[in-house]
Amino acid sequence: MRIFSGIRPTGDIHLGNYLGAIKQWVDLQNQAEPIFCVVDMHAVTTPYDPKKLQGQVFELAIDYLAAGLDPDKCILFVQSHVKEHCELAWLLGTVTPMGELKRMTQFKDKSKQHPEYVNAGLFNYPVLMAADILLYKTDAVPIGKDQEQHVELTRAICRYFNNQFGPTLKEPKSMVPEAGAKIMSLTEPDKKMSKTGNPKGCIGVFEEPESIAKKIASAVTDTGREIKFDVKRKPGIANLLTINSLASQKPIEQLEAEFSGKSYSEFKKATAQALIDYLEPLRKKRKELLTREVYVNDILRKGASKSQTIASQTMREVKSAMGLEK
Repeated sequence: MRIFSGIRPTGDIHLGNYLGAIKQWVDLQNQAEPIFCVVDMHAVTTPYDPKKLQGQVFELAIDYLAAGLDPDKCILFVQSHVKEHCELAWLLGTVTPMGELKRMTQFKDKSKQHPEYVNAGLFNYPVLMAADILLYKTDAVPIGKDQEQHVELTRAICRYFNNQFGPTLKEPKSMVPEAGAKIMSLTEPDKKMSKTGNPKGCIGVFEEPESIAKKIASAVTDTGREIKFDVKRKPGIANLLTINSLASQKPIEQLEAEFSGKSYSEFKKATAQALIDYLEPLRKKRKELLTREVYVNDILRKGASKSQTIASQTMREVKSAMGLEK
């Protein structure tokens, strides 16, 4: 089974990225043929600093490796290093109905966040994402719950293409983790954790322990006293229980029993410590990788070469099906 996924290089990865997607990638390495990507061409659809982009790409590659991706078990590369991504995106754009793109929530959200930066690339973002996936004849896409709409559109674009030009591309499925698929903001527990929201509501995977403890301690909860998983009535506590459960490897039911009758402050302190302990090996690994620039760049170079071998074959089949070459 071949899997593909990627994250934009727009700053440090946060807990939602890791628990909702990257942890799943790491777990899948031993049971699938995984391809992972730093999707830098997606990053230029929203405001960014060109002088910082290459550094952000490199640091995200380090984050991937520190989080547990093994270059001996997966292909890891930078999206712009494989030209076929853009080439396939253009061709898929010729079979993608405008109506499908107009209903995508990400375009609406990003347009509101950056009204001065609404561009055709942002509108066509889902087509490039579909190209990323379909280029590798991907069987499954491990994602967080908020990306399901994009994978469903990818499936639809695949069907549009195959119905028009014959069975050429493979229709992928989504792989959403049962737990941790959507980590919420610590300050607004009705919204997902995001780098663009309140910084106090977002925890970076490689954040310093003191900062993690402070953010958990000030996390929004409710006026009650019961530590119970109830997303509607107690979204803040439910979010902290999810985080604690994933970090401590304890079922939520066990945590509810363990903290029965205890205060929110005791529960928050324990949650912070569990998370700090859980993330410490990743922080140590990242510090080591920051001193190995040649090693990391070599991994990305080899990954681009391997991925291009697959991508170029897919493009030959696509062009043949479309009558662009014999």
